Amino acid sequence: MERRDDSRQIFNVLATGLRGMIREHAVDICMLQEIRLRTAQPFMIVYGGEEKILPDIRQPHIVTRDEMRETMDYISHYSLYAYSNELKQGFVTIEGGHRVGVAGKVITEQDKVKNIQYISSVNIRISHEVIGCSDRLLPYITKDRQICHTLFISPPGCGKTTMIRDLIRQISDGNDYIDGCSVGVVDERSELGGCYMGIAQNNLGKRTDILDCCPKVSGMLMLIRSMSPRVIAVDEIGSGEDVRAVEYAMQCGCKLIASVHSLDMEEALKKPVLGDLIRKRVFERYVVLGRKEHPGVIREIYDERGRTLWKS
Repeated sequence: MERRDDSRQIFNVLATGLRGMIREHAVDICMLQEIRLRTAQPFMIVYGGEEKILPDIRQPHIVTRDEMRETMDYISHYSLYAYSNELKQGFVTIEGGHRVGVAGKVITEQDKVKNIQYISSVNIRISHEVIGCSDRLLPYITKDRQICHTLFISPPGCGKTTMIRDLIRQISDGNDYIDGCSVGVVDERSELGGCYMGIAQNNLGKRTDILDCCPKVSGMLMLIRSMSPRVIAVDEIGSGEDVRAVEYAMQCGCKLIASVHSLDMEEALKKPVLGDLIRKRVFERYVVLGRKEHPGVIREIYDERGRTLWKS
């Protein structure tokens, strides 16, 4: 498996005084998951699944207002106004596909978020593109050189987005298990493609079309009407509206790749909307992910009847 190193883009958006601390403590950029800044609070990172206070828990560096302002200047290219549409969603996607979550004073208009000002918290979530991480899945989720309707079941932080991203690339380009075909991606939170100025920063393959920052339901309908995808990929379905859109896309002849937040198959079955979907055998494969020594560990793979195809 090949990992992408985008340390330059990450370091470039940090206040100058914070870069050295990151370089010193995050020796392997592939293990860096989050960088957290909170004004007047300790500087933190999540590295290899563990939270670390920098430079040392006994002598933490306290993030200053100037460092927060400098960081946001770099993130927004000195124009927060230009990013107001993204900020009102609570995040900005930077070069390299990394997502920067923000918190501060929320400005509303007619009960809708208009903007975020006086930003006091920043969470840089590092996008790790792992080429080939879905290789081991392909024998179990393909049939007659086509992808099966597949649902990923995973708790947060277990690598499902990374896995789906690589699977999209494999389906789009084709390989020994599947013929390459057109894939439509509804990337509601800019995590799959990691689009920056409209261009995907992650490799999603040569036959992939992306709707960035688009609601799932609207996006699936738009893709079916305009791009004729053979496969549609979305992240984190959950509402009844999401499920109805998924079923409609399947009825239109599209194969679906999707994910849900859940600990395991048993918990997924207990959820009202999702449980009904599973009992109706809408999906043909279920991939349950977990975390052992690293994210992206495949725990189980089931068929539509709940029979175990693979278990770690």
